[in-house]
Amino acid sequence: MSVFTPVPESVLADWLKDYAIGRLVELKGISAGVQNSNFFVTTTLGRYVLTLFEGIPRAELPYYLHLMAHLARHGLPVPGPIANRHNEYLGTLQERPAALVVRLSGSSEMNPGLPHCEKVGAMLAGLHLAGQSYGRRQENPRGAAWRAATAQVVRPFLPADEQALLDAELAFQATIDVAALPAGAIHADLFRDNVLWDTDADGDVRIGGVIDFYFAGYDALLFDVAVTVNDWCSTPDGGLDGARAAALLDAYHAERPFTDAEVAAWPAMLRAAALRFWMSRATDFHLPRAGEMVLVKDPNEYRDILRLRIAGVPPLPR
Repeated sequence: MSVFTPVPESVLADWLKDYAIGRLVELKGISAGVQNSNFFVTTTLGRYVLTLFEGIPRAELPYYLHLMAHLARHGLPVPGPIANRHNEYLGTLQERPAALVVRLSGSSEMNPGLPHCEKVGAMLAGLHLAGQSYGRRQENPRGAAWRAATAQVVRPFLPADEQALLDAELAFQATIDVAALPAGAIHADLFRDNVLWDTDADGDVRIGGVIDFYFAGYDALLFDVAVTVNDWCSTPDGGLDGARAAALLDAYHAERPFTDAEVAAWPAMLRAAALRFWMSRATDFHLPRAGEMVLVKDPNEYRDILRLRIAGVPPLPR
């Protein structure tokens, strides 16, 4: 999350009159993230997150908001969107599409252990199972077509060895039959900073919230698993921590068993997930957008992860 478009408190206070959530008490920009403008909003009746959508077409936004509402109805710890007095989730603020969601409790864990990975794996499987009954369909906005197109934009900024790596990976990914894999609604960005953790009365950690669904879409479920493993289970040099990966994948497999096709495609999906974030981060790094509070992440992290996934990965559970 970032702030590209500032919102004066007086403007927000007036905008909130169209909602039944009380009067504005505090507005605070959120500096983490890379795509939209985000704020913590506290009112006399509760705590919320306000998002101004900077680049997503307005016609695509109902998919994300209704997906969040759908998953919340199925008992997943997802922030439900707030409807205005016209019963609409999507409004307009500062000439941007805007939405409010409930602010969930907890904080991110950037150094997860085995219990964290196990719970994330089980939760992700539950998200995929609940998503099977979601009636809307919208392709993954960072899917294969986007990756191929973005590669051509980024390629001139890369040194020769990275251009060769990119060209070879695109050629490899073009040989993978993703259509043979189970598909459905995926989060597509389930990084550590998009999961909030609470501690229960017994001292055990539990997931308090899963946030930032604005890269979600319809794609292979295994791609979502690969995105998650690449972030939650990587060592500082980009290699895979076998124990953390096994904890996450075994917990997922217990809820939604992997198919034979998924077992065969696993190395390719880990590579595709690494390619996706190498490309998006390289775009943000070489072609930055102006903003008040903007986070740009290091693209080399996922370049290195891609190289290591090409070298080899542990198999999926069967």
